Amino acid sequence: MHHYVTVRRRRVRYLEAGHGRPVLLVHAFPLAADMWAPQLSAVPPGWRFVAPDLRGFGGSAREIDTELGHATNDGATSIDDYARDLLDLLDALAIERAVVVGLSMGGYVAFALHRRAAARLEALVLCDTRSQADTDEGRENRKRMLAELGQHGLPAIADAMLPKLLGPVALADPSGPRSAVRRLILGNASPGIADAIRCLMTRPDATPALASITRPTLILVGRDDQLTPVADHEAMHAAIAGSRLQVIDGASHLSNIERPEDFNRALFDFLESLLPSGHA
Repeated sequence: MHHYVTVRRRRVRYLEAGHGRPVLLVHAFPLAADMWAPQLSAVPPGWRFVAPDLRGFGGSAREIDTELGHATNDGATSIDDYARDLLDLLDALAIERAVVVGLSMGGYVAFALHRRAAARLEALVLCDTRSQADTDEGRENRKRMLAELGQHGLPAIADAMLPKLLGPVALADPSGPRSAVRRLILGNASPGIADAIRCLMTRPDATPALASITRPTLILVGRDDQLTPVADHEAMHAAIAGSRLQVIDGASHLSNIERPEDFNRALFDFLESLLPSGHA
């Protein structure tokens, strides 16, 4: 079920399912909270899943109402803006600590949450993401994407991103997730996507801080992920003491969508491990 809450005079949309200890699900670029449908529909007992649209995505507004009653554009300018928004959302929902699950861009936001407020994180789940900043080549690619967005709109972004987000099997299956993922991309607004592209290309390198992560950490990756390959996740696993690494066969970048049963099994087993011993 989706909900809206006003945080710092900005409307935030979020999906919620279950009851109990909170899990914050942070979506990938250029999607929205609905990408977590396979997880929200199967919440294990004792857990509360909250999946927000980041600022400028889905139903979360870029605009902020001024005291005069007008709206002014206030798009995100850094990955840390998204992290601040999520901390404000947790406050609005009276959530002190949460397990943070971030996939792709959501993983970058999870790193920013750890930088800003590690005490608010009960545990981390880093999915199909990386700790490094963009390379020079990566930034040039994002500049080209911005130009494509300006010239041809969201359909061009969908055409460019789908082969990177999903593997060949999922793309070829008419009953598979391709159409749903495309709808999610097209359901966003171009200004929010442009904001996110700039945030992604200027995000800091989180690699030096990996050794400081002491929260229980699960690292998940699709074996066929080409955007953030298995090797990137192996490096994070080596740097984060006590972390778990699980590779999901038959999945590419959107492992939670392509192999939801395998993804859920790994996530739910990890959540179970966080419960006090002897929990029935």
